[in-house]
Amino acid sequence: MPHIAITMYPGRSDEIKKDLALKIQTLVTEELKVDKKVVSVSVEDVAKEDWEEHMKKFPDEIIYAARDV
Repeated sequence: MPHIAITMYPGRSDEIKKDLALKIQTLVTEELKVDKKVVSVSVEDVAKEDWEEHMKKFPDEIIYAARDV
């Protein structure tokens, strides 16, 4: 509790992904006032041509920020 899943187009290094994950983890721990040990973050690359199909598995009611950016 909680797990944050980040999905993005490929092209960023593991170092950039790890830095992003750590920043997100810090933000979530501060906002939810929970221990860092209980917050996990994953980063998944999805090819641009597979993006639309991949995003279909997330129903609109669980998307809290814009889908189309």
